[in-house]
Amino acid sequence: MDWLVPSSRPGSSRPRAAVWALVALVLALAGGLPAGASAAGGGALHRALASAMRTVGSGSGAYVYDLTTGRTLFAAREQTPRSPASVEKLYTTTTALLRFGPDATLTTEVLGSGTVQPGGVFQGDLYLKGAGDPTFGSAAFVHRSYGTGATVEALASQLSGQGITRVAGKVIGDESLFDSRRGEPSSGYRPDPLLTGTLSALAFDRGESAPAPDPATLAAEKLAGALRQDGVTVAGRAGSGQTPAGAIELAHVDSPPMGTLVKLTNENSDNFFAEMLLKGLGARFGQDGSTQAGASVVRAQAARFALHPRVVDGSGLSAVDHTSPRDVVRLLSAAHGLSIGRDLEDSLAVAGRTGTLATRMRGTPAQGHCHAKTGTLIDVSALAGYCTATSGDQIAFAFLMNRVNVTTARIAQDHMTEAVARS
Repeated sequence: MDWLVPSSRPGSSRPRAAVWALVALVLALAGGLPAGASAAGGGALHRALASAMRTVGSGSGAYVYDLTTGRTLFAAREQTPRSPASVEKLYTTTTALLRFGPDATLTTEVLGSGTVQPGGVFQGDLYLKGAGDPTFGSAAFVHRSYGTGATVEALASQLSGQGITRVAGKVIGDESLFDSRRGEPSSGYRPDPLLTGTLSALAFDRGESAPAPDPATLAAEKLAGALRQDGVTVAGRAGSGQTPAGAIELAHVDSPPMGTLVKLTNENSDNFFAEMLLKGLGARFGQDGSTQAGASVVRAQAARFALHPRVVDGSGLSAVDHTSPRDVVRLLSAAHGLSIGRDLEDSLAVAGRTGTLATRMRGTPAQGHCHAKTGTLIDVSALAGYCTATSGDQIAFAFLMNRVNVTTARIAQDHMTEAVARS
C-alpha cells in the first residue's frame, strides 16, 4: 500500500536462458533513450503533458517513451533523481522475477529430528523452517487476504496423514534464513506499522496474530495448535531455534508462484511483501537474508541494464531511495523486451479497475488500457507503467513528483496518463 509518511527454498523456475540471451538487445535499447533536458516532441500530447507539468513545479520530472516506434514522446527534467516512493517496488519486483523466475516458489518445511514409533508417536522434535513466504499463515487469513497461499493447516494435515498421532517433543520455529530485524530503514529497522506486518523468514499471518516472544515461536505455536485440531497431541512447549543438520523433511507447503507474489506486491502496493521479497533476494542471491543484502542484489540487477538507482529498501518507504523518470522508463523498457515483461505488466494496478488505481481515471481512455505502479509519501506522488495508446502503440511512462501537494500531483498524473492513452 502507498502510505503518507514523512519523506525523510529457493524454488524452481522456468528456464531463463532466453532471458539473458536478450539482455544485450535490452541494454542497447536502454542506452539508446534520448537524454533531453526539457520537454520534447510536439502536438496535442506535448501540450497536454507540458500543461499538467506546470501545475506540479520544478520538483517534478516526467519521461514518456514509445516502445513500438522507439521515440521519446515527452521529457521534462527526466534525468534528475527523485524520491520514487512505492514506484521503488518496480526495481524490487523486476529483480525478483528475473532472479527467481516467475514460476519459482518459496517452501515452508516441517523437518523432524527423531523417529516415528509404533502407535504413531513421533519421538523427537519438529522444526518449522521458514523460507520467507509472505503468504504463510492460517487458512482463514490467507483466503481472506490473498485468495491463495501456504497454510499451517495444510502442514498439519500432511503430518497427521502420515499416521502421526503424538509428538513427544516440541515444535520449534526456525526463522534463520533472514536476520532478526523486524522493520526497514525508514523505521530504523524497528517494527514498523507502515509495513502492516513483522518481517521474519517465518512470518505467520504477516505477524499480526496474537503476540509471542518472536515470530518463529508464534508460527510454531500455530502449527502445534493445528496439529491438535487434527487430533495430534504435542507434548512439549513451542519455541524457536535452528533446524539441526540431518533433520528429515516430513511435510512442506509452497507459496504461490513468484509471478503471483509480485502481483500481490504491486497491485495494492504491499510494503510487507516488497520487504520480504527483498530479504529473500539477499538470502538466495546475496550475502544473507538482510535488507542491505537484498538491496545490493537489486542494485546489481539494475546495473545490468546500465541503471544506477539509489536503493536501500524494497518498498520505497525510505526517503533515501532515489531514481530518475528516465531510468524508471529504461527499466520498464528493459523488462518489456524480456520474457518476464508480461508478468511485470500484469502485476500492476489497472487504471479505473484494480488495486491502487481502481478509482482513478474511470471513464477515460486510460481505463483498462494503462497498467501502472503508484507511489505516495507526504510530499511525494509518483506513477509509472505502461499504456496501450489509441494508436495501438505500447508506451512506457514515469511521472515522479516531489515537493508537491499529493492531491494536485495525482490530478496531474491522471490527466497525463489519459493524454498518453489517447495518443
